[in-house]
Amino acid sequence: MNITKGLIATGFLMATTATSVFAGPLQDRIDAGETIRIGFANIPLWGYPNEAGDADGFTNDIAIEVLASMGLTNVEPVVGDWGGLIPGLKAERFDLITGGMYVLGSRCENVSFSEPVARSGDGILVAAGNPEGINSYTDVLNGEHIMVTGAGYNTVEAAQNLGIADANIMQVPGPTEMVAALKAGRANAAVLTDFEAQHLAADHDEIELGDSSQMEEWSKNFAAIGFRHEDQDFLAGFNAALKDYLGTEEMMAKVAEHEYSELHLPGDVTTEWACANR
Repeated sequence: MNITKGLIATGFLMATTATSVFAGPLQDRIDAGETIRIGFANIPLWGYPNEAGDADGFTNDIAIEVLASMGLTNVEPVVGDWGGLIPGLKAERFDLITGGMYVLGSRCENVSFSEPVARSGDGILVAAGNPEGINSYTDVLNGEHIMVTGAGYNTVEAAQNLGIADANIMQVPGPTEMVAALKAGRANAAVLTDFEAQHLAADHDEIELGDSSQMEEWSKNFAAIGFRHEDQDFLAGFNAALKDYLGTEEMMAKVAEHEYSELHLPGDVTTEWACANR
């Protein structure tokens, strides 16, 4: 299904600003009149398919609107598992990936990220009343608790770096399975982004959000849109358009429905810094 959130696509549309001076597989697809395939998983608020199957969530909104400002509106949503987004990008099943992909040094080896579009910390979901007093990765480590998180999430690497044993890290496909494991008592805590955690806690009486102020400072991260290394020229144009759009009244009005506020703007942090420090 081709989508143009807020726009009507008639065939493929290209403005004169999006010309073939760019090089790379993405520009080749555009020049051939093919869709721009946006890959994302079903992650609340960040990037997910709505009831019509269209790309929703604030990272999708930002990516689609930036592309539109470049004159590119022939886009196609492709939903997959989180853990398959980077492999799918490299295998050219997607042309870019969204959905809240944090810029991490380990990911920068495989993905060329746009400049950051959001900042967010990690959050912890626990049983109602937080009987184990779990509010941080350190609490999971010291209590030798079982934490559940998503396969391919940054939280796996974060937990391992802190010293949490692999046997204490349960990896599942996504948020639905995390909540199920927590409710069933198979895990003591679910670790995911603050955005997801707040959203899920509001929907389930049996669980609650831990005290995010106790989360380690190094768990604060910066999300961006991911491209193939071969699409550097296109990425440069995307970054120029992103700079003009990020933080504008137009953007903030559009992403407000997904609980994105000025607190989530990335500030002066660059992707180069995030690749080197996260």
